[in-house]
Amino acid sequence: MLKRITVFIPIFAGILWIGTAQETKIYTHDQKDYQDALALFNNEQYQAAQTIFEKVKLTTKDYETAANSAYYAANAAVRLNQLGADRLMEDFVEKYPTSTKRNSAYSDVADYYFETGKYPYALKWYNKVDQSAMSRKEMDKFNFNYGYSLFSSGKGKEAEKYLGKVVNSPVYGSQAKYYLGYIAYQQDDYEGANERFDQITDPELLDEKLSYYQADMNFKLGKFEEAIALAKKQLPKSDRNEVSELNKIIGESYFNLGQYANAIPYLEAYKGKNGKWSNTDYYLLGYCFYKQGDYANAIQQFNKIIGGTNSVSQNAYYHLAECYLNLGKKQEALNAFRNASQMDFSPEIQKDAYLNYARLSYEIGNAYEPVPQVISSYLDKYPNDSNAQEMQGLLVDSYITSKNFEGAMALLEKNRSYASKATYQKVAFYRGIELFIDGDYSRAHENLAKSLSNAEDALFRARANYWNAEALYMLNRFEEALANFTDFKRNSSARGTSEFNDVDYNLGYAYFKLRQYGNAISSFDSFTKSGTTDQDKLNDAYLRLGDSYFVTSKYWPAIETYNKALALSGPEKDYAAFQKALSYGFVGKSDSKIEELDKFVSRYPQSTLKDDALFELGNSYITAGQENKGLITYDRLIEGYRGSSLVPQAMMRQGLVHYNANRNEKALEKFKTVVRDFPNTQEAVQAVATAKLVYVDLGRVNEYAEWVRDLDFVEVTDTELDNASFESADKQNLEGNTNAAIKGYESYLKQFPNGMHAAKSNFHLAQLYFAKNQKDKALPYFKYVADLGASEFAEQALTRVCEIYIGNNDYGTALPYLERLEKQGDIQQNRTFAQSNLMKGFYEQRNYGQTIAYAEKVLATPTIDNRIKSDAQIMIARSAIQTNNMDRAEAAYAEVLKIATGETAAEALYYDAYFKNQAGQNEASNTSVQKLAKDYSSYKEWGGKGLILMAKNFYALNDSYQATYILESVSTNFSQYPEIVAEAKGELAIIRAKEAQRNSSVNPDGN
Repeated sequence: MLKRITVFIPIFAGILWIGTAQETKIYTHDQKDYQDALALFNNEQYQAAQTIFEKVKLTTKDYETAANSAYYAANAAVRLNQLGADRLMEDFVEKYPTSTKRNSAYSDVADYYFETGKYPYALKWYNKVDQSAMSRKEMDKFNFNYGYSLFSSGKGKEAEKYLGKVVNSPVYGSQAKYYLGYIAYQQDDYEGANERFDQITDPELLDEKLSYYQADMNFKLGKFEEAIALAKKQLPKSDRNEVSELNKIIGESYFNLGQYANAIPYLEAYKGKNGKWSNTDYYLLGYCFYKQGDYANAIQQFNKIIGGTNSVSQNAYYHLAECYLNLGKKQEALNAFRNASQMDFSPEIQKDAYLNYARLSYEIGNAYEPVPQVISSYLDKYPNDSNAQEMQGLLVDSYITSKNFEGAMALLEKNRSYASKATYQKVAFYRGIELFIDGDYSRAHENLAKSLSNAEDALFRARANYWNAEALYMLNRFEEALANFTDFKRNSSARGTSEFNDVDYNLGYAYFKLRQYGNAISSFDSFTKSGTTDQDKLNDAYLRLGDSYFVTSKYWPAIETYNKALALSGPEKDYAAFQKALSYGFVGKSDSKIEELDKFVSRYPQSTLKDDALFELGNSYITAGQENKGLITYDRLIEGYRGSSLVPQAMMRQGLVHYNANRNEKALEKFKTVVRDFPNTQEAVQAVATAKLVYVDLGRVNEYAEWVRDLDFVEVTDTELDNASFESADKQNLEGNTNAAIKGYESYLKQFPNGMHAAKSNFHLAQLYFAKNQKDKALPYFKYVADLGASEFAEQALTRVCEIYIGNNDYGTALPYLERLEKQGDIQQNRTFAQSNLMKGFYEQRNYGQTIAYAEKVLATPTIDNRIKSDAQIMIARSAIQTNNMDRAEAAYAEVLKIATGETAAEALYYDAYFKNQAGQNEASNTSVQKLAKDYSSYKEWGGKGLILMAKNFYALNDSYQATYILESVSTNFSQYPEIVAEAKGELAIIRAKEAQRNSSVNPDGN
């Protein structure tokens, strides 16, 4: 604000003359009091004077004395700032209209308020003055004071009228020109202002502030060199605030002259408005550093420009991006280019920023939107751009690098010109692999076939052959799989690929499935001699080689091969030992078989084959004539494995042993136990038939008839009908007539709900519905078989029940079945399946202790694939997060990151960034978020959470622009995730509040 230059003119010069020029006679009493009061008033003893004036006004009989006393009393009240002082003066004018002081009363009060700087009050009283009664000298004073009061009250236009009347006054002229010039300056009339200022001759005015305003006006008129000279001249004479403004004028003048190095110290010396810089201030200094090639310092200025939505901001963000690129900070550059591309103040900058944004998105990934979408949008907006061909190539590659092979295939099916035949071949190949990993073998085969039909690259042709064979194998199309594996092996380009190391192993399995055991032996034998370092596959190859020898009755080579498997440290040693023992039996080495089975039982107490071993050992003892040992071994099986399907068979064998030894009562006891404990099984039917022979031998046929009358699981008299009905349905199933088989099994179960083949019929019926994806229809049939207990189908049925409930996301109902499967399952894969899903089920029920316990069980299982391992580790990590065990969570996520794929890997990578952020490793945390954006962009929720972490990291690294821009982008681009948006807005509000303390362009409310 301009400081007013005061011209001191005595306001009450005539007052004392009036008081002392009275007649020289001896004063009366009231005249003496009046003169005393006047003396006090002139000595500024207003309170004492007022008291006497009030007394004289009431006691004197002289009109003029009374009028003067009222006038001075009111004037004293004004100077004492008393409540109602204005009213007292108004009362004086009304009561004494003929007083000589009537007009001077208004001007005296107005002048008093003027001198004390209360210009609105002064205006009120100046408005009451009768100007026609004033002398020329009084009019000059009135016009200046009135004009200045208007000026000081913000009424510049009105002030001009009165100040203009005294521009030629010897007393007020210089000041009037000064204020008229300043009014013109405020109204941006710099030519008019300069004209007024040039007319001023008063040295005091010229020395005080004129150079400041002239410097500013020259700057605004584009006369930058004159502005610099005037501002520099004024600097030594200015106070702190003006020094700041003058530095700004000099700095911006140098900026406009392109003298950026000269501008820097002056721009840095600027202190801002009320201690705050604006976005424009940061831009000017940042641009100067940018032009000097000092990108680090340029960034430090540009990145304080927050929330800008004008051409200055677009320029700043574009140059900020260039600075980041020059320093290798590509993620930061991507954000700034993206911001500049979203503004249309300069179409040229917008387009170039968009191009760079698309290129960087391709190069480092993009967490805001899919990279292909960015590039496609660029091509849509600038279809005739000279960079179109480059962008088309990047578009195809972006699908590939972001592993969005589905999108790449869709794009290339519509726009084959976007890529070469070789690129199409590779995309189709990778899409096929992706589908294979997802278990969609049919569509994997389709895409791999497309890759093969566009085989430009011999290497990819070979690999496509291999994986196509794998897909066909999984589809049980073994002949076609064999052909593709064979083509792969013959392809010279296949040698040197990782797949070639396993081709003999896979050929062995294909031959094995086709029952071409001789070829299987050759392939597995070749693989075992290949020098493979994969111990798990080597072990498995020895097992299958042994099995191939076994099924072709080559038992001695089988024994030798099983011994090789036992010599390794791999899994399934129990299986090899069991098969070795069986082989001894087939070469007539019964003693060796018994010895090996006996070792097996003690060596592998937890084996799923222990019940099989006990059964075979019992049989071997009986065959060897060691009846008692055989019966005891059967008892060990029956007592230790109540859920085994071999239990009813062992009981039957015991019954037959007793029957053959003429221990008929003991035989009947065993047969009846089988019927009671295992109804609806083949063993129960056999037990009834054999018991009938015993009863016949004993001559107790009536007793037999009475016994079977109470059995409802089999209609003894309808056995032939039972068998015929079942065989009819089973025949349709074997011939692949699915609908006819379903109808047949349902008809059988309707006639014989508890028939001899009830378990088998229920299982096959369930399997047929399951294959047709009618899982709800399959479920009750699977449950029947699972709940039936010991049968050859029980474990598989139980597994299917679990699968169906889990597929419906009904873990609550699935849990008891999963627990049964874990305890009763003979197949390790089924037990692992049960444990991994028990882990997930308990997590869903928020039972984190059990979740971790089962996850550890899963991880302790040998030969599980990485997908199951990562599931277990992720369950441990999530449970640790829920129980606030951050150290364990961090360790578990680190393990997940080593092996996970897909969304699990995205989650692990997010937490990798999270824990680094918590540890203050902000740059390392950002690196993890960038990897998340590049490699897992399709998992948008984790991308959004990662961006919030990135914003926090940038703010911790003093990059306010990056932090706020990222949070603003999250708020607008992730609306489908309200919690993420809410967190972003909360963080943004905190940062804006802090930044508003130093940047006047920042609104803490974000509006």
